[in-house]
Amino acid sequence: METVTLDGINLNLARPVELHLQWVGQQELLRQLLAAWMVIDKRDIPFNPRLIGKPGVGKTTLAYAAARSLGREVYLYQATMDTRPEDLIITPVIGPDGTIQYSASSLVTAMLKGGVLILDEGNRMSEKAWASLAPLLDDRRYVESIVTGLRVRAKEEFRIVVTMNEDSSTFEVPEYIHSRLQPQIYIDFPEAEEELQILKENLPFAGKKILDYVVGFLQRAHSADELYSVRDGINIARYALKMMHATGRDPKELLPLAVERILGEEALRYLTE
Repeated sequence: METVTLDGINLNLARPVELHLQWVGQQELLRQLLAAWMVIDKRDIPFNPRLIGKPGVGKTTLAYAAARSLGREVYLYQATMDTRPEDLIITPVIGPDGTIQYSASSLVTAMLKGGVLILDEGNRMSEKAWASLAPLLDDRRYVESIVTGLRVRAKEEFRIVVTMNEDSSTFEVPEYIHSRLQPQIYIDFPEAEEELQILKENLPFAGKKILDYVVGFLQRAHSADELYSVRDGINIARYALKMMHATGRDPKELLPLAVERILGEEALRYLTE
């Protein structure tokens, strides 16, 4: 485990993530995110962009692809309603010898190493948690640890992106944080051709007929403003293929069953136009 020492306090660092994700969607969105992170003058600072869209449209995939294109280590923090300020910064833990040790969060590790932090589903956090990040998200670029008394400054190379789902199970982001999370990049459901490309990338072993069937289902659902995403489509096709191998039946017979098992009976209405 890698450690660093700040003002005489040893911090155990988090490990970067390696995800098997590839952005197959709109390249314009990738360019917009990378532009937000640019620094064009020594007096300039990077933006802290937020990616907004319905669950499953690829927000985390886009963030990861952008970070990797910069050649940076990528760190991921999954926000929840129970996230506390100390969870985001530094937490004390009991070491093997019974002494108190300090663990830097993935956020603080990214700050110290000049990596990229993906704060996933940020609008699930409470205002108290967000308040601890306010100085990081403006030109001060630091966080303060109540547990250790440390003030941790981010390296110049550090970047952050926040993903936010458009659903009802979230907190309202406070205005003073809202203004710090700019620009807002909206990710919509992909067009049919893009959706097919994403399915092919994730299911290279699936036949064309299965993928076309799933894309048709998803596009009809999108037109009705349903929340079904390409992630759901991947699961439907994968489950149908597994059942095909288990039973020897034609996957086209199994796709309606897969739709029902993955999304529920109400989704069956989108199987035919």
